[in-house]
Amino acid sequence: MSSRTFLSLYCRHASSLARDYAELTKLRVTTLIIMTAWCGYFFGAQRSGVSSLSWGLFNALLGIGLVSSGTAALNEVMEQDIDAQMRRTASRPLPAGRMSVLHAALIGIAASVGGSIYLAIFTNPLTGLLTFLTSVVYLAAYTPLKRVSPICTFVGAFPGAMPGVLGWTAARGRLEWGTLVLFTILFVWQFPHFFSIAWLYREDYAKGGIRMLPVVEQDGRSTTHRILGYSLILIPVSLLPTALGMAGRIYLVGALMLGVGLLYFGIKLASLNLPVSSAPSKMRARHLLQATVIYLPLLFALMMGNSLRP
Repeated sequence: MSSRTFLSLYCRHASSLARDYAELTKLRVTTLIIMTAWCGYFFGAQRSGVSSLSWGLFNALLGIGLVSSGTAALNEVMEQDIDAQMRRTASRPLPAGRMSVLHAALIGIAASVGGSIYLAIFTNPLTGLLTFLTSVVYLAAYTPLKRVSPICTFVGAFPGAMPGVLGWTAARGRLEWGTLVLFTILFVWQFPHFFSIAWLYREDYAKGGIRMLPVVEQDGRSTTHRILGYSLILIPVSLLPTALGMAGRIYLVGALMLGVGLLYFGIKLASLNLPVSSAPSKMRARHLLQATVIYLPLLFALMMGNSLRP
């Protein structure tokens, strides 16, 4: 074998392995978590009077990213049988047989535990502990509940709402009112986001035995009621940063517009009054999902861009 052929094969293998690691650790989700943690760190650093661009930020985002990646990997280890039954996840490294369970489990444990210890050492013990507990709740409560009851969405919203809190505590070393605001925004936002995903992939979820609301109640009425309810709640909740002096009037107007826009897509889905399995409702669910994905980074970017120093 020539050196050129060997190099080509090596590069191809390395590229394939990198894609598998990215899928195992849910890189896109982890990226969103890191961005949200950055927002929390930004506001926490402002209240501490320190730079929001520093080694402290690097340490916080690295540690939170590691724990998020490790938790995602352990989640895929726990759900490999479910993933094998669903079309959208059957090509993941574990169900496809490209990676062993032991390999994935070791990566998950090392990243989750190592990231928590890293945060405890290089930011503060509170952040390390909270990040570790977030991972434990996600794996020990939310993941198994997905096969049991639609309440899994509510339970999963607690660890899902933590990234902003973790960023803040990494900068401040304590919980404050600002952490509650960021937590609440993320907590409420998750319901239209995850209900739209479950609506869109209902058949896949049913095959995997995942009992989210659109799977259990096929007419879609309960799901749309919750989507509209949480979207309405999100509007005043998203205005709290202005009420607490974290952001200014530009943010207030922008948050209001974003909230009304998100509600509009929820209303469009509900107005069809069609079952979850219908093609038109799935198209509207996809539009709502896209709206939620656009909403969150825009909201936090606007919050940071129009922030007010205490």
